[in-house]
Amino acid sequence: MSEAAHAHACAAVEAALARRFAPGAFGLVGGYWPVRREVDCLPYLDRVRCAGGEVALPAILGPRRPLQYRPWTKATPMQAGRHEIPHPAAGAAVEPEALLIPLVGFDAAGHRLGYGGGYYDRTAAALAVRPIAIGLGFELGRLASIAPEPHDWPMDYIFTEAGLVHAPEGG
Repeated sequence: MSEAAHAHACAAVEAALARRFAPGAFGLVGGYWPVRREVDCLPYLDRVRCAGGEVALPAILGPRRPLQYRPWTKATPMQAGRHEIPHPAAGAAVEPEALLIPLVGFDAAGHRLGYGGGYYDRTAAALAVRPIAIGLGFELGRLASIAPEPHDWPMDYIFTEAGLVHAPEGG
């Protein structure tokens, strides 16, 4: 995808996300720092803060461990973590109501394909209350099936540049 096409697609994903979940819809949203040309969720997270919500970003604490979400603002000191992904350098662990999760691929059943580390699946299993899982990806990642395994955590919602492409029945 060209830079212009990527920027346009990211803006379309953000617009669809904001139509379904207004930036003030959740008190605490867990996002991610986009790498490898993932959907850029940072503009939506800025809108969440402007609407009075709070935002957290994940820190990778080690292989085969759940992610730890920490509060984040633009002023939060960041550090490069595992895989050189920036995360808040410090902060108490928090449990977001909703998680924005990057998708490399996805299927119609809401299963996601990531980079294979299993971080989000382990995080879902470790959290006291299951957050709403919101996958953000591009149509070019749509697959017939990712051949999910029992531990794979399906997304509640998936947004692409085509809009809302997966939701619970009645959602």
